[in-house]
Amino acid sequence: MHTIRLQQPWDLDEWRVRARAALRAGLPPEAIAWDEGNQDVLDFGAATPPGPEPESTHRPGPSVPSEFLALAAAVLCHRDRLRHGLLYRLLWRLAEGESRLLQRATDPDVHRLRELEKSVRRDSHKMKAFVRFRQVPGEPDAFVAWFEPEHYILDRVAPFFARRFAAMRWAILTPYRSACWVAQTLALGPGGKRSDAPADDAQEALWRTYYAHIFNPARLNPRMMRQEMPQRYWKHLPETHALGTLIRDAGAVVQAMAERAPQAARRKIPVSSAQSASPNREDLDAAVRQCRACPLWQPATQAVAGEGPADARIMLVGEQPGDEEDLTGRPFVGPAGRLLDRTLEELGIERNALYVTNAVKHFRFQRRGKLRMHVKPGAVHVRSCYRWLDAEIERLRPRIVVCLGATAAQAVLGSASRLSQLRGRWLPLDGERRALVTVHPAAVLRALAADRDSMLRGFKRDLSLLSAQTEFENLQARARESGSGGIAAASFGSP
Repeated sequence: MHTIRLQQPWDLDEWRVRARAALRAGLPPEAIAWDEGNQDVLDFGAATPPGPEPESTHRPGPSVPSEFLALAAAVLCHRDRLRHGLLYRLLWRLAEGESRLLQRATDPDVHRLRELEKSVRRDSHKMKAFVRFRQVPGEPDAFVAWFEPEHYILDRVAPFFARRFAAMRWAILTPYRSACWVAQTLALGPGGKRSDAPADDAQEALWRTYYAHIFNPARLNPRMMRQEMPQRYWKHLPETHALGTLIRDAGAVVQAMAERAPQAARRKIPVSSAQSASPNREDLDAAVRQCRACPLWQPATQAVAGEGPADARIMLVGEQPGDEEDLTGRPFVGPAGRLLDRTLEELGIERNALYVTNAVKHFRFQRRGKLRMHVKPGAVHVRSCYRWLDAEIERLRPRIVVCLGATAAQAVLGSASRLSQLRGRWLPLDGERRALVTVHPAAVLRALAADRDSMLRGFKRDLSLLSAQTEFENLQARARESGSGGIAAASFGSP
């Protein structure tokens, strides 16, 4: 009997190394005992391996379906001490030629595998729902949460919190492991104790008051509530402290609601709804962050408002935030933004003098494994966000609006023309305002290697019109200051 010891029994990479070594040595499942502890046992497959096996006992590495690895990554997080043996048994059977094994729902091993995976998935969902951060006393930007998961899921779930709370400094402590997010870096370490996390903070009293006011006694269903929010999590949730009183008084509150005299509906919109034609920046940015006009806000981390000086004469409009913009809350800071910065610098245009924004304020993406892949926003998303772009233009009143890509051009110009018909020339807007259309820098980065250089040259050529216009306006300003009576009225960029 061979005993294989695992230092981190939830880690897929460690289990794969050990299982592959055992499989190549020809060890059948019944000949292996998997150990999670630190006892002094034989560490099969460690840095000092046993003597070489006879050539006949070595087997080639197996080829397994990607579905098996995904299931194994989840099942290893379960606390069932037999899970490693179950996974190795399935691996052995796959290597023995049962290539369609995972499709047999009635197979006992497959059935158990999917039961464990479902339990881990459910526990991961509960952790995302029931972790409560508390502020560290004396550190306004640091937060700590204590959580007791049913399984070893912290390594699996911590990246979710890193994406969702990228702007915070936080730590999650569990009895077996801890996760810490500082300076955009996720670190995992040993577990902690309940006393290591703050017991309360100033915001919890406000949260409990809010929860009591939104509690609807008429829809009270204790059985369903306990099913969705198991009582084992209640001790860590501040809102549950008042649940006993709210449930006890629910009958009386519902009776009082039924006996209350009907009241006429109050107007939701005041009679005088006149608003400032040009909202201030703080109000506009706050409104953008609270936007729920289309479904894009749900999976995104945050809305990304425009950025730049309030007196900028030039506004750059892109399509939508990317992955890095979604996490940081700032426009054009990802790969496309860095390419834009280099191009502007080569043309002698200061990025800090421009106002940059996007036609759509939330990141639309599709998950592929751990990556969030860009998906072009639809017309409904552009229409939903147009009020924010229109408010930015009205507040800033730029002389030039540069449309980066077809989505931005359609939002600004309201035109369905092809990008190739619009780019590289000045287009009139209202009053003296003009627009310049070019490709989005992300399109340059996504182009095939054979086409990328020519696309980059075209991008620079389009923006050189902006550079020439900026230089011309600077010359005009210097001429006015010197009192020379101005210069020729013909503009480099006259339409």
